[in-house]
Amino acid sequence: MKVRKLTITAILIAINIVLSSLIVIPLGPIKAAPVQHFINVLCAVFVGPWYGLAQAFISSIFRVSFGTGSVFAFPGSMIGVFLSSLFYMYRKHIFMAAVGEVLGTGVIGSLMCIPLAWFMNFDNFLVRPLMIAFIVSSVIGSLISYILLIVLKRRGLLDKFNKK
Repeated sequence: MKVRKLTITAILIAINIVLSSLIVIPLGPIKAAPVQHFINVLCAVFVGPWYGLAQAFISSIFRVSFGTGSVFAFPGSMIGVFLSSLFYMYRKHIFMAAVGEVLGTGVIGSLMCIPLAWFMNFDNFLVRPLMIAFIVSSVIGSLISYILLIVLKRRGLLDKFNKK
C-alpha cells in the first residue's frame, strides 16, 4: 500500500510541476497556481494528509526553484491539502475535500502568509488582495478537481480505485 501511495504522490507532483509552469496567474509577489489546488484535492481523496503534505512541500520547492511559484506557495498549499484531507477523511465526501482546500488555502493559508510577508519586508503588502487571489485560485482548482472526481465516481472508477 505504501508503494502505491508513494507512486501516486510522485505522479501528482510531476503533473503539478509541469502544469503549474504552464498555468500561472501573477499577482504582485504572489504567483497563483490553480493547478496546485487541483492536485491538492486529488491528494486528499487518493493518498491522504501525510502524502498530500509531502506532495505540497515538494511541489512548492520545485515551483519556487523554477520561478513558477513564490515562497507563499508553502503555507497556502500545505495548509490547504491538510485541511482538505481532514475534511475528506471525516465526511468521505468529495465536496468536503474541495471546501477544505478553499478554506485551508484561501482563508487560513493567506492569513499565514502575512507574517511571512512582513519577514520578507514587503512594506505595502495588502491582506485583502492576497486573500482574494488565494480564494479565487483555490476555488478554480478545487472546482476542476471536484468535477473530475464526480465524473470518476459516477463511472465507478473512484470506488474501484479506492478498494485496491
